[in-house]
Amino acid sequence: MFLAEKPADILVSAREDTDFARVTAVTLAIEGIRAADPVKAVKGYVEISGNEILLRDGARIPLRGQIVVVGAGKATGGMAKAVEELFGDRISRGVIAVPEPLAEVYSRELRRVEVVPSTHPRTSEKSLEAGRRVLEAVKGLSEEDLVIALFSGGGSALLEYPVEGVGIEEIAETSILLMKAGADIFELNTVRKHLSRIKGGWLARHLQPAACLTLMISDVVGDRMDTIASGPTVPDPTTFEDALNVISKYGLRDSVPRSVIEYLEAGKEGKAPETPKPGDPIFSRVYNRIVASNRISLEAMAEKARSMGYNVLILTSMLEGEAREVGKVVASIAKEIRSSGRPLPPPAVVLLGGETTVTVRGSGVGGRNQELALSAAISIRGWDRVAILSLGSDGRDGPTDVAGAVVDGYTYEKALSMGLRPEEFLERNDSYNFFKQVGGHVTTGYTGTNVNDFVIVVVEKEKAWD
Repeated sequence: MFLAEKPADILVSAREDTDFARVTAVTLAIEGIRAADPVKAVKGYVEISGNEILLRDGARIPLRGQIVVVGAGKATGGMAKAVEELFGDRISRGVIAVPEPLAEVYSRELRRVEVVPSTHPRTSEKSLEAGRRVLEAVKGLSEEDLVIALFSGGGSALLEYPVEGVGIEEIAETSILLMKAGADIFELNTVRKHLSRIKGGWLARHLQPAACLTLMISDVVGDRMDTIASGPTVPDPTTFEDALNVISKYGLRDSVPRSVIEYLEAGKEGKAPETPKPGDPIFSRVYNRIVASNRISLEAMAEKARSMGYNVLILTSMLEGEAREVGKVVASIAKEIRSSGRPLPPPAVVLLGGETTVTVRGSGVGGRNQELALSAAISIRGWDRVAILSLGSDGRDGPTDVAGAVVDGYTYEKALSMGLRPEEFLERNDSYNFFKQVGGHVTTGYTGTNVNDFVIVVVEKEKAWD
């Protein structure tokens, strides 16, 4: 599921110095994905000692009754594999939802946990079926029992059980409208939690009176647990009013389905139940833990880069903003290093992680990583020995079949030589078709994990290949 060490489509500059930088960027991206391997992450956090579970932070959870495994997300199949290897026959039953392309793989590998194929990024009837199956799995448990819940990026779309009066397609339409308007993941999930009976802490209520250990792989900037997969077992600090404010902020009150507005307004007026809040006793035996994150992957990439002889700076794991604007900023960092040696001298690697957004203005095809890379390519036009890569760690950038793109100072000139104007592609949000013609796509397939995006800046010294 990982990238080849030197995919042919990343070498488009015909300049040995810049090709070296591009290959370095891809090599580091591979390292970041490997560091987020879900099997490794779970086994590194959980240990069994007799009739107790020992967590890396020192917490102990007794093992007395049956174990039920549930979950959803792009990395959840690998997490479930680790849990099966750890707990074996102690697991009574389980059901997880994963993206359709991964379902067959994990169905073959898992023995005690059933795999439900679901859809991402658009919620569908398959998401609803997954929600029904998960809620059925946690019914009828006792105080002696333990639910092991596994959540990772994509879980919000893959797993759903709508509130009464709102259909699954209406939730899907609302989510897509918010994403296209540029809503960030916190805003999007604030709305989704208030249209669900499984998100926003509701799963913790359904599984009562059992205890719950939730293991999460974070795809959320800042690692907010209540936002990862919309926090099914985490107290929700947001309100119906917050959800309505998000919709109003993006001018969508007249665009989202009427049933959504009516339900949220009813909730604001106290006519529909709020999501479980901090301090609710249902969370007294819920252990929520993050086992892998963007920050951990950035550290792994930094270590790899240092071993390759680079000066390294991890700038942030909380990157946000409009993708095309962030692309300009990232490009300015590369140019400053190249021209002045600040904030560190070449050979240099600067690492950033997080999740940008795209406000869709045109009718093109793309994703936030490709758009960021295209914007950066315009800004670094003519700069040699510089490469910038932006990649989704899950292997999917928006509704496309690629993970992201890598560019250099010659990407722009190559486009011109083909009769293409990069600015026009950026204006119509058509980054996918730009890179499809010019080259630079980074293709991984589904990686089986998801810890947000990586942005990698590589600035070589002269004769980097010596």
